Formats: sequence, C-alpha cells, structure tokens
Amino acid sequence: MSNILKKPHLSFWQIWNMSFGFMGVQIGYSLQNANTSRILSAIGADPHNLSLFWLAAPLAGLFVQPIVGLSSDKTWTKLGRRIPFILGGAIVSALAMFFMPNSEHFAQLLPAVFFGAMMLLFMDVSFNVTMQPFRALVSDMVDESQRNKGYSIQSFLINVGAVVGSLLPYILTNVFHVANEPAAGQKVAPTVIWAFYFGGGVLLLSVLWTALRTKEYPPEEYAKYNNLENEVEEKISFLDLLKNIPATMKQLAITQFFSWFALFLMWVYTTQGISEHIWKVDTWDLGFAQEVIGKKLSEKEIININDKVVTSEVFLSKVNLEKENNPISKITNFFKGNKVEYEFSDAEINLFRKDLGVENDTKKYTKTIFETAKKSFFKNNRLPVEISYLKQTVKKSNEAGDWTGVIFAVYSVFAALFSLAITSLVNKNGRKNVYMISLILGGLGLVSMLFIQDKNLLLIPMAGVGIAWAAILALPYAILSSSLPPKQTGVYMGLFNATITIPQIAAGLLGGVILYFMKDVSIKMLVVAGVSMIIAGICAKLFITSKEN
Repeated sequence: MSNILKKPHLSFWQIWNMSFGFMGVQIGYSLQNANTSRILSAIGADPHNLSLFWLAAPLAGLFVQPIVGLSSDKTWTKLGRRIPFILGGAIVSALAMFFMPNSEHFAQLLPAVFFGAMMLLFMDVSFNVTMQPFRALVSDMVDESQRNKGYSIQSFLINVGAVVGSLLPYILTNVFHVANEPAAGQKVAPTVIWAFYFGGGVLLLSVLWTALRTKEYPPEEYAKYNNLENEVEEKISFLDLLKNIPATMKQLAITQFFSWFALFLMWVYTTQGISEHIWKVDTWDLGFAQEVIGKKLSEKEIININDKVVTSEVFLSKVNLEKENNPISKITNFFKGNKVEYEFSDAEINLFRKDLGVENDTKKYTKTIFETAKKSFFKNNRLPVEISYLKQTVKKSNEAGDWTGVIFAVYSVFAALFSLAITSLVNKNGRKNVYMISLILGGLGLVSMLFIQDKNLLLIPMAGVGIAWAAILALPYAILSSSLPPKQTGVYMGLFNATITIPQIAAGLLGGVILYFMKDVSIKMLVVAGVSMIIAGICAKLFITSKEN
C-alpha cells in the first residue's frame, strides 16, 4: 500500500520566493502592452494596422503554453522541473526587451518595423514559456490547504509588477527627467528605451531570485506526495489528454471566455473610449491631425488640400465608397466575390500631388495624408483646416493615452490589495461565490464608465475592475489545480491557457464588427466588456460545481 505524504507546510516567504519572478515577468508584459503600438508607430508601422499586432500574444499563448506544459511535466533536472523553462523564457524575453526599442538600429539586417514585429513575437512567445510553469510550480509545491494562499500571493506579485510596468515611463519622465521625445535623428523616446532596459533587467533578476531560492521536490519525493510511487509509467497521447480533460476545466472555460473577452475589449478600446468621451476628441479627425502635425504641414497647405483635392471627383468617389468600408459590408462582399478598392491607388495619389503642384514631394504628401483626410471628410462632411484645432486634437489624445496608463495602474493597485484579502474571503465564503461577486463588480465598474464625464472619477470604477482582475488571476487556478492529475499538471495548465487565448482572439476578430453596431462610439465597447464580465460572474455561479476544499 502506498505511503501518501502530505506536502510540507510552507512559510509565507517560501511561497513569496516561488512567485517573485512572476512580478518581473509582469513588469515586462505591462511595458509591452502599454508601449508596443508607440514603438511600432515610431519605426514606421501603419497606424491603421496596429490592432493586428494585438493578436500576437493570444496566438502565441494558444500554441506555446500546452507544449511547454507537456515538456515541463516530463522534465527533471538539477535545477528542477519548472525552473529551467522559467529561466530560459526569462532570458529570451529580456533580450527581446533590450532589442525592440532599438529596432531602427538594425535596419541593415531587416526593415525596422519587421525587426520590431519579430522582437514582439519573441517577447510574446518567451513570456508564455515563462508564465505557464509559474502557475504549475504553485500547484506542484503547495499543499491543497495552502493553495488559495499560494495563488493569492502570486496574484499580488503579478499586480505589483503591473503597477510598476504601467507607470515606469511616467516615473522616468516626471521623477528622473528622462526625455519623453526622441533625440535628433532618433525615432523612439529615451524614456521608452530606458523603461524597457529597466524592465528587462528586473525581469532577469527577479526570475534568478526564484530560481535560486526555490528548491523543487525531486521525483521520488514528488511521487510520494502525489501517490505516484506504484504507478506504471505509460505513454499518453495528446488526443487522450484532450479526451480526459477534467470536468472542472470545462466548467471554468465558460466563465473564462466571457471574462477574458471583456478584458481584451477593455485593453484595446479604453484609450480611444475615454479620449472621445472625456476629452471630446473626434477620432475621425485624429488620424489626419497626427499626419499633419507629424509632417509639419502649414494651415495654408491644409487649405490647399481642401480646395484642390477634397472637391475633386476622384476624391469624392472614394469618399462615397467609405459607406461600404465597414466589417459587415466587407464580409458580404467577400462571400459575394466582390473586390472593392477602398483606398486610393498610386495613380490617384500622383494625380493629387499634381493638382497641388507638389509632384516630387513624396515624403510630406504621402498616401496616409490623403487616406486620413478621406475618412475625416466622410464622417464629418468637412476637412478640418485650423492648425490650432488639429494640434489640440493630438494633444488631447496623448493626454487620454497617459491617463489610460494611470487608471490601469490604479486597477492593478486595487487588484494587489484585494489579492491579499482573497484567502480569508474564500475560506469564509467559498471560491465560487467570491469569484462570482468579483466578476460582477468588475463588470459594473466597466459599465459605469459610460456615465462618467470627469477623468478623476474614472478612478472609482477601477476598484471593481481591480477586484475582478485579482480574482481572474488567482481563483480559476485555485479551483482547477486540485482537480488535475499530478503527472499532467503542466500540460493541463497549458491547455487551460486556451480558455484565455481563444476569447481574446475572438474579441480581436469581432471587435470591429461590435464597434460598427455600437455606431463607432468606443466608450460603448467598455459597456459591452462590462456586460460580458457580468455574464462571466453569473456563469461562475451556474456552471462551476467543483467541491470546495
């Protein structure tokens, strides 16, 4: 008969050290989320295609984490079972963080935007390689009686990292007075470059701390703790693993879908939503304003475009086509086999330059200038020509972007604080009930943003969002971990990541369609996110039936 041993009772600092490296990983991840678009735009990416880069992270996670989980389940080294993957992923992600803001300096190898995109992919993949083993490490090392505490401490450290990563460029600018604008001949601001250097360094050091301070159980000891001593080693195919997915994982998947669908919409549309709603920025004018200010066009040159291009038959014919330049019409035309050229051709752009008398000025009068002018005219039936208005539009948009960083940091603070209380709340009320209430509070917070007109009052709903975020980071894993077979913990944790990535991919693909039905009012996307989060809370109550421990 097997001698089943209970895992040792770990001290607070043992559990802390186990997840300390996750804080550094989250600093890097938050820096990536907040600054990727800024870097790629600076090195030449088309602003209208930036949203496609958002799909890199969930797509990478969908494929990478199950592979890493399966591999780490079968790995036993002197460093341990999960630590080699945590350490390897951290090294690659830190290197990618050092290189990405310097992409312009590798133009001789690859175009800067392609090099930057490649570094983004490396970061996403390596972050995923590092994150999944951190989840499994808690399950491996912590006894069921301390599981809530283990994941709540991990949630706290993740949110501390999110706060630091979100505020780091702001701190460097306003406290250490690092320049927030690129130097002459440079494309990326020093504050972003140094933030990535700092983030990559902290990531490496914090992961090294975990690697040196955490001693994983050797195979024989792990087998005793999980009653695996007398089990015959058998090969299990990936298809068999899928067939035998624990019921708890399927129950959690429903809640996970609606909660992560909501989070993705929040991350993508918050800046644009509060820009329009609080700062009263006309998003349809913003693209044209950014082009005008970036290329230093004078008011006289803008009026010239308005008089000689906007009134032309060629320009107005493409303006009329903008009526079909929406997700629904594009899908319809695709299935009907209709090919519609919404954008100006090179010949049409050359004609516009000829009408303006600037045939050879291809740097200032680019295709993007005329495309953004078309969208602005289509929506408002006029082209803004006042340079003061265009400058204010860009300024207000930047202020809204800065404030997005602040409110995201605030919700991470609330999440960090709430994560400290999760253990006692769960012990008293049960995991499922705390999970449900937390998600509903987050949803109500997002919906309430529609009714707020003062930027400072936006800090209030962040309390609900932070509570939901802390619960999402801790409770699904605490609920799931006790139902996983010990020999396949890593691979099932990796497969569980699909319940995070698939809803994000769905949100990325459907976001434009939903925005169309919301009449292009971005703040309403946060209402959609809030409703989705509330549905997630209701699903947690209805579908999660695992026993409380």
